[in-house]
Amino acid sequence: MRITALSGGIGGARFLRGLLPLLGPGDQVSVIGNTADDIELFGLTICPDLDTLMYTLGGGIDEQRGWGRAEETWHAKAELAAYGAHPQWFGLGDRDLATHVIRTQMLRAGFSLSDVTAALCTRWDPGVRLLPMSDDRVETHVVVASDDGSRRAIHFQEYWVRLHAEVPVLDVVVVGAAEAAPAPGVLAALADADLVLLPPSNPVVSIGTILAVPGIAAAIRTTPAPVVGISPIIAGAAVSGMADQLLAGLDIEGTAAGVALHYGARSAGGILDGWLVHTSDAPDVERLAQQGIRAQAVPLLMSDLPAASAMAQAALRLSGRVPA
Repeated sequence: MRITALSGGIGGARFLRGLLPLLGPGDQVSVIGNTADDIELFGLTICPDLDTLMYTLGGGIDEQRGWGRAEETWHAKAELAAYGAHPQWFGLGDRDLATHVIRTQMLRAGFSLSDVTAALCTRWDPGVRLLPMSDDRVETHVVVASDDGSRRAIHFQEYWVRLHAEVPVLDVVVVGAAEAAPAPGVLAALADADLVLLPPSNPVVSIGTILAVPGIAAAIRTTPAPVVGISPIIAGAAVSGMADQLLAGLDIEGTAAGVALHYGARSAGGILDGWLVHTSDAPDVERLAQQGIRAQAVPLLMSDLPAASAMAQAALRLSGRVPA
């Protein structure tokens, strides 16, 4: 079986970690990772979602935070602050710093982000083929209100890390997406898949930004594989992160059904065949069925690895493509 997943960071990585033990030795998983969260700070190129996927699946993640390296220290951050370097709201751990240094050196030497990601993964052996959504620069900017009432766009990382997603969202702009091209292997991974999965990731700034790269949404609509997603919203609230705030700011219904209908049924020009919702959102199942999306209500809280595997098993069953 060939499985292709579109993924953001923490939620997608934990779901995929639950999926991998269910597969056989001949099964292959390709993960198209969001790169619109990427940012350049202190002269370094930082790819938060790619790194979270790589560390989580490779056994190096900080389990409590869900991002960054395990057993991390923060001496470099303290030294940068002592020099007055900015921004001070974004922290780079000492172990994590090595990844960004190697990535930046390779990019400056002329390697593509795809090449760099593959090279970094040789150390971590994540058990999947990790593909950036694009080798081109794509950045998510969030439009918020300034103190004087005017509108200003800030990088997603500033909105999330510095402002803690506590200011109203007026709009989201994916800078560079329209001019970007899918990274090598992305379209083929979708066209050749036996199953396409949308793990529980932010529908606006993770899955939404991947879909904004020309050609990717079209490849999902035309793939012969079933496309099954898992809701990141439970009882009207994001399981983690700020998806509910972003959905509200964009006037998208902030429910499990609302996200599924935002993606749309493939039978009506959207991208979904199936959708898992939490048991508390069971009434959404019939509503989605009426719109052409096959849905099922199951527990969706990834409290541990067995819970994540149970979610992945439910997604496989809903798709009808269960590994031998």
